[in-house]
Amino acid sequence: MQIRPAELAAIRAGDIDVAFRRWERPRLKVGTRMRTAVGLVEVTSVDRLPVRSLTAADARRAGAASLAALRQGLERVHPDRPVYRIGLRYAGADPRQALREAVPDAAEIGAIVAWLDRLDLASPTGPWTRATLLLIDELPATRAPDLAQRMGRDTPSFKQNVRKLKERGLTESLDIGYRLSARGAAILDHEGHPRSAQDRAALEPGTPLPHIGAPATRALTAYGVVRLEQVARLSESEVLALHGVGPYALRHLRTAMDAAGLSFRDDPGATPETP
Repeated sequence: MQIRPAELAAIRAGDIDVAFRRWERPRLKVGTRMRTAVGLVEVTSVDRLPVRSLTAADARRAGAASLAALRQGLERVHPDRPVYRIGLRYAGADPRQALREAVPDAAEIGAIVAWLDRLDLASPTGPWTRATLLLIDELPATRAPDLAQRMGRDTPSFKQNVRKLKERGLTESLDIGYRLSARGAAILDHEGHPRSAQDRAALEPGTPLPHIGAPATRALTAYGVVRLEQVARLSESEVLALHGVGPYALRHLRTAMDAAGLSFRDDPGATPETP
């Protein structure tokens, strides 16, 4: 279920608690927890209902401008399908975020290494786990198709493998590509792999950037900014001055920062500090 960034921020703030979709059949079950850019969003209800039963209160709860706007939106896509009302609530931070930032102890490292070995042994195309981690470390914020090509893999199977690493907190997804987590770096360092990125500053904990588009993500990543807390050290004008950052990205950054209780540094004339 696709949910726009602004709607995710409103769900997190409690301003939106329902969504409406036209489906041939229910695609979600009550209790499902979806991982999103703002954290976990839980499905609290799934009810089929006729369009004529929609109310102004439904529109407000869904974040629509009006009841007419809600109905018009539902008529644009698959108008022949039934309408479902999906109850939603913010269910907390994605547990993988804390996992990514937790450097494993000796026992955890042993368990992760054994798990990586099992993945390599089970792979019909040969070992891939360490090579993938090293490639992501070398080329953060790089398109998945480009990384897959470097690995000699097709994009879907490469993404599937990266998702396995992400589940264990070894990588994190960016708006473009991926980034090695502190946990993933600890594994590579433990095994003595030569890392081209070893001299980089330690990964900073905090809230990942929202989806702001490829050019803006590249611009901020190149500037060393990958967390909202780092964005808050800059002024709006400093961020907007980065090549690739436009009004769309700035709007979504503001929304995400508001939801996280952060704001831009309010000194537009100051010299930008190093993130």
